[in-house]
Amino acid sequence: MKLTASQIDHLYTFTRKHFVYFYDVQTELVDHLANDIEDIWQAQPNLSFQDARDTSFKKFGIFGFMDVIEAKQKQMNKRYGKILWRFFKEWFTMPKLAVTVSIFLIIFFFLKLPHSKYILLGALLCLATFDLTKQYRSRKKQQKTTQKKEKIFLLESMIGETRKGFTGVALINIFNSINLSRVPFNSLENHWLLLLSFSVTLVVLLFYVTAYLIPQKAEELLIETYPEYKLAKTL
Repeated sequence: MKLTASQIDHLYTFTRKHFVYFYDVQTELVDHLANDIEDIWQAQPNLSFQDARDTSFKKFGIFGFMDVIEAKQKQMNKRYGKILWRFFKEWFTMPKLAVTVSIFLIIFFFLKLPHSKYILLGALLCLATFDLTKQYRSRKKQQKTTQKKEKIFLLESMIGETRKGFTGVALINIFNSINLSRVPFNSLENHWLLLLSFSVTLVVLLFYVTAYLIPQKAEELLIETYPEYKLAKTL
C-alpha cells in the first residue's frame, strides 16, 4: 500500500510539530517515515495510518527527531565551512590579491596617523549602525517568510544566522579591543603594525565574505546544494 498525497502532507506537518523547521530535513524524514510506514503495512495491512506513523516514530527513540536534526546540522556546518573557505581564499589569488594587498597597506598607513584609534572607533560606529539597520530589514523580511510558512532550508538559515552572529561578535570584540588599548597605534614599531594590519585585514575580509558576499550568492549556493530548491520554492 502506498501513501496518498494528503498523508505525505500530514507527515510534513507531523515533523514540523516535532520541531523540525527546515524543509530539507523535513523531506528526508518524511521520505524515511513514508518508506517505513509502507513496510509496516506489508506486515500489518490492517493497521491505521496514524498507528503505523506512531510505530515508525517510536523507532527514533525518546528524543524523537533531535538526533537526526543534530546530525544534519553538523553535516551542514562542514559544508558551510567549505563554502566559507572557498570564497575567503579567493582573496589571496589574482586578481583579488591586489585588492587584499591594497586593504592591508591602507590599514598599515592609516594606523600610523595621529589619533587613528579615535578615527577607527568612529568608522566602526558608522559601520555598526549601517549593518544593524540592514540586519533589521533582513529580519523583518525573514519574519514575513516564516509567517507565510514558506519553505526554509537549513543552509539558507545558516547563511543568515552566521552572518548575524559574526557581525555581532566581530564588532563588539574589535570595538572593545580598540577602546581598551592604552598605546596609540602610531607609537608602535613597524613589526607590530604589520601584524596588526594583517589581522585587521583578515577580519575585514571574513566580515565581508560572511556578511555580504555569501548572502548575495545565497540562491546560487542553495541551488548547488539542493537540486530541488527551485522546485520547492515554486510549489
